Amino acid sequence: QVQLVESGGGLVQTGGSLRLSCAAKGRTISSYTMAWFRQAPGKERELVAAIRQSDGSAYYIDSVKGRFTISRDNAKNTVNLQMDSLKPEDTAAYYCAAGSFSFVRTSYAYWGQGTQVTVSS
Repeated sequence: QVQLVESGGGLVQTGGSLRLSCAAKGRTISSYTMAWFRQAPGKERELVAAIRQSDGSAYYIDSVKGRFTISRDNAKNTVNLQMDSLKPEDTAAYYCAAGSFSFVRTSYAYWGQGTQVTVSS
């Protein structure tokens, strides 16, 4: 079992930055792809970024490329999402997840409770 706890969400103006953190407990995250999903009201939960356990390579959806950076520290059992140049359309609940690399949420076995990010225009 892996317990994931997110932190770092909040309210920020357009163009601002936030850093989300996800702390894992119970098992090491070194065996898992770690990912950040987000879900806006009335929309499906979507994969935002993922970082593979095998080689540390990262994936981003097109809308956040160049603005978001995912990183992991296996020794500290944490994964972070640095979000810069935030836009109102980034407003959503953000979820940390652990599992196998996929765009599909069912491939991730472990989830955090989510943290809200609100970007004001």
